[in-house]
Amino acid sequence: MHDFSTGHRKGPTGFDRVLMAVAATFLTMAATSAMAQSGPAKSPADLAIDAAVPLPEPANLPPPTASDFKPDAAAAAPAATAPKKDEAAAPAAAPVTTATVPPAATAPTATPPATTPPAAAAAAPAVEPAKAAPAVAAADQPVAEKLRDLIATKGARYFDRKNERTAVENFYKDRNYAPLWSESGAVTARAKSVITRLKDAGSEGLNPADYPTPDFAAATTPDAQAEAELRLTESMLDYARHAQSGRMHFSRVSADISYPEHPVDPIEVLINVSTAKDASAALEGYNPPHNGYKGLKAKLAELRGITEDTSKHIAEGDTLKFVKPTKKNANPVVMEDERVPALRAKLHVTENADDKRYDASVADAVRKFQSNNDLKATGVLDNATVRAMNGPKNDRKIDIVRANMERWRWLPRELGAKQLGDAYVILNIPDYTLKLMHNGKQVWTTRVVVGKPGKHATPELTETMKFITVNPTWNVPPSIIYNEYLPALAQDPTVLDRMGLKLARAADGSVRISQPPGEANALGRIRFNFPNKFLVYQHDTPDKHLFAKEERAFSHGCMRVQNPDQYAANLLSIALPKEGYTPEKIKALYGRSELNINFPTPIPVNITYQTAFVDDAGKLEFRKDIYGRDARVISLLKGSEGKEMEMAVSHAQPNYVRPTNVRVPGDSFASNSGMGFFERLFGAPTPPAPVRGQRRVVR
Repeated sequence: MHDFSTGHRKGPTGFDRVLMAVAATFLTMAATSAMAQSGPAKSPADLAIDAAVPLPEPANLPPPTASDFKPDAAAAAPAATAPKKDEAAAPAAAPVTTATVPPAATAPTATPPATTPPAAAAAAPAVEPAKAAPAVAAADQPVAEKLRDLIATKGARYFDRKNERTAVENFYKDRNYAPLWSESGAVTARAKSVITRLKDAGSEGLNPADYPTPDFAAATTPDAQAEAELRLTESMLDYARHAQSGRMHFSRVSADISYPEHPVDPIEVLINVSTAKDASAALEGYNPPHNGYKGLKAKLAELRGITEDTSKHIAEGDTLKFVKPTKKNANPVVMEDERVPALRAKLHVTENADDKRYDASVADAVRKFQSNNDLKATGVLDNATVRAMNGPKNDRKIDIVRANMERWRWLPRELGAKQLGDAYVILNIPDYTLKLMHNGKQVWTTRVVVGKPGKHATPELTETMKFITVNPTWNVPPSIIYNEYLPALAQDPTVLDRMGLKLARAADGSVRISQPPGEANALGRIRFNFPNKFLVYQHDTPDKHLFAKEERAFSHGCMRVQNPDQYAANLLSIALPKEGYTPEKIKALYGRSELNINFPTPIPVNITYQTAFVDDAGKLEFRKDIYGRDARVISLLKGSEGKEMEMAVSHAQPNYVRPTNVRVPGDSFASNSGMGFFERLFGAPTPPAPVRGQRRVVR
């Protein structure tokens, strides 16, 4: 170009340079194409290089024009970068997703040269080849062959669960059946680590005998080594399954237990343990992570390391009885015994501490102890009372602790809602207490009343609280209607009116009884709703006096809360933190109309049965087994049912169907038990159609 103002020729601009580069590129590609078509045949080495380094294919596009370029912008983009543009435009191969299985020990092998035809290499895009199974070391090849045969023909002998058998087959197949626990006939450090963990199963409340470990040193033949390999894998999977979900299925203990299942994935166990730096720690990690479980584990170790101290025990002996003075016997003989001073000390009778007489103060203390420990409160010291005072022996304590460690395995691994700072409610039935946890700390607690032993026992469960109801209506459960209220109504037709209850007959003939909202409502002022198959919930109560009792098993299964307004305010401060709920604000809602307050994020509720636990001070506490479930768990832990105890059993579900045609005093709707002559001849009369939305009320 020329500069017409000076007459001198300027150097090429950026636009000129771009056009020159494009022209040079096209000339080079044309020459290359002509040489490729007329040149001599390439050698195999050249073909291999071409296959490994594919060249970009020319695009069938018109040549660029000036409008395709921005002036002076191409100076920073040299022509040498053109191939990168082609590479970016080339389609990427789809990734191949496979399960990661650790490679076996491999022997060096020669890699054959690539023999892909040049035409195929040019037609197909570059795709990463699938990884082949690792080669097996020559020394382990005989064991690998035996493993292949054992897994294929006798796998069910080692792994009776189909999912475990399938996982083992796939795991070893991906390893080319190379052994995991031995190399060249010698046991590996990983195997030793797993064996150590299995032998220490007792520290987790499990029985080490359930996880036998093979003797690799005695396994000197490929057959024996393959047998040892699968036996250790079998025990490892058994341990992980028991640690994760429990030695027994909770349905074996009671029909009133329902927790979400959380079975272990056997392929995940195999991969985890085979790749972890510390295989023992990886296997230990399947045990419950909860602080309650860890506290019991520590106390179990202490109990097993303690030599029982019987120096403070009361010796068994003659029955001691205090006789009150009467008119006929104004000065009865007061019994004396060498055990009485120790008895005074144990029962904290400080008056006359060294006195050997079994006087009124000692008898009263014995009576109080009997009352608090489910013994007949007579004030008479017999050997049954003495044994209760001495408490369970260490062996018995160990069994109870193990039973409660097992119960922790049934609970979900995540007790709380992560979105709410791991908030959750946990209620311990034998301790009659409820706790609200948030951010790893207890933020509130209260006393509760639970179900009576027997058919009204409070169930063990995990559900989520979705809303609370202020001023609830009590719809009486069918079991209470037909077992309690209708018989009472037959004796006294006014009983429901006096209790503030309303009876209605539904269109199908069933009886419904309800109690409207109010201060005297059986549910009190608030109901806490976590829908479940047992139809239980937590609620307020007008019977506040029951909270003063030490043992509080009086309900029909639902849980009564001592301070419901505080409970509601604390729950809502977590579920609805911006709403500013306080106990006073909750009380201001009390009235005659039901009001539901929904939780945007439900809060988990865990109902547990812990007869042994570690309190906040680090002390091991025991509680009365009010539902008699410890014996069943302990029996199963000791192997009373073998492997069958891991299988769930079905129970008859509660029947909530309301019977029809029930006779109610003063109600003409209920039919007689038999049909009359004309009814049998012409059919029963058709009752009038009920008016929609109305109920027939009997007062």
